[in-house]
Amino acid sequence: MSSASPAPMLAILLALLQLSLCSIGIAAASYPDFQLLNVKQSLLETKMFHPLKPSESHQLSNVTQTGDHPEKWKLKLLHRDRLSSNATSTFHHHRRRFLSRMERDVKRVAAILRRLPDGGNRQGDAAYEVKDFGSDVVSGMAQGSGEYFVRIGVGSPPRSQYMVIDSGSDIVWVQCQPCNQCYRQSDPVFNPADSASFAGVSCGSSVCERIENSGCNAGRSCRYEVSYGDGSYTKGTLAFETLTFGRTVVKNVAIGCGHINRGMFIGAAGLLGLGGGSMSLVGQLGGQTGGAFSYCLVSRGTDASGSLVFGRGAMPVGASWVPLLRNPRAPSFYYVGLSGLGVGGIQVPISEDIFRLTELGYGGVVMDTGTAVTRFPTSAYNAFRDAFVTQTTNLPRASRVSIFDTCYNLSGFISVRVPTVSFYFSGGPILTLPARNFLIPVDDIGTFCFAFAASGSGLSIIGNIQQEGIQISFDGANGFVGFGPNVC
Repeated sequence: MSSASPAPMLAILLALLQLSLCSIGIAAASYPDFQLLNVKQSLLETKMFHPLKPSESHQLSNVTQTGDHPEKWKLKLLHRDRLSSNATSTFHHHRRRFLSRMERDVKRVAAILRRLPDGGNRQGDAAYEVKDFGSDVVSGMAQGSGEYFVRIGVGSPPRSQYMVIDSGSDIVWVQCQPCNQCYRQSDPVFNPADSASFAGVSCGSSVCERIENSGCNAGRSCRYEVSYGDGSYTKGTLAFETLTFGRTVVKNVAIGCGHINRGMFIGAAGLLGLGGGSMSLVGQLGGQTGGAFSYCLVSRGTDASGSLVFGRGAMPVGASWVPLLRNPRAPSFYYVGLSGLGVGGIQVPISEDIFRLTELGYGGVVMDTGTAVTRFPTSAYNAFRDAFVTQTTNLPRASRVSIFDTCYNLSGFISVRVPTVSFYFSGGPILTLPARNFLIPVDDIGTFCFAFAASGSGLSIIGNIQQEGIQISFDGANGFVGFGPNVC
């Protein structure tokens, strides 16, 4: 009897290899043209979401240090919904949570554009109209504050506080007593009088000069003021304080002590800026972490937590690395080079120039934790969307919802076959998204929408919906951002 041909077995092995490469969405050259979206599971998650109980929010321990990398600080990340849901039954309703998120998102994008030269537009573009130490990341959907929270200690002795992480902000601040005007937060407001390590920053300090909109209080202490696009703001004095991440203690961190605060930072005590500027937490830590941090954002609507890790030990082996680009006119933001978009394994015919960051600081592609929905310039978005629609004619359509103009009625389906969606980064790496990162439920009855939108400007923003479940690492010292290889 002749032996069986090895061809079928070889084909199976090749298919398994390709599947393993694509399980986290990273591919060097090829990837499957279609994948399955589990409609039933996605809808089930919208109904099984549970906010943190008040007792859980105060007892949550979210910082660990690994034996392999004792210098690495790992924090637990939580989504804002887990906290804000405590206050109102509104957030038990998925559609209301979604609409609230989109309202904040529009304001977030408008705020980013206002910080850029000419709103991120090139000439002729239309204006926008409307360490390793870590922490688990909780999603916090407020504009200006970002969507994900971590829990850290502030002061000596440390007082546990929820802080919003924001990769587009360069300041760390907390609400402080005496509080002339404060919004509601989960923990007692920090009282600097109870901290042995609190020390005010003087007006003449070089640190004070590095803060935008700084000034003097009675000619002595340094005053700061930060406002956000939705009308939220924080005002107070600048101080040096000790921050605690589990067993890791970091002294003399410049933070804002906010005495007048307003806005949508529901549940959180303040903001942990992770931007590219010198006054962000990453910038202040400098050599302690080598400018390196990594995060994995938990998928929305689940009770799981993600992670935020600081330090060189956080840099994974096997990631797909893309060069970071710097915009001197917007140093807080992390820009990446994007050369194109793909649908169903076919690159959409879009000029690479649409995504280019110009020498004058216009256009470009920003990675942002605080923006939910990925935005592209209108012409790029239209071509991208049309390519997706062309390959989904077998799915029943639904009316537009909020900022999404391409929606489907998937009620009654258990799973559906959808084309892959990919980002082509400059230099060759391709990020192929999981189906749940681009076709998302907007209610609990089966309406799913293509989770992208037009930016209305020359700027592109890769938002947190598209980043969910993928380990993303920033190596600021060497100028790279990595995708994978791990998932969460």
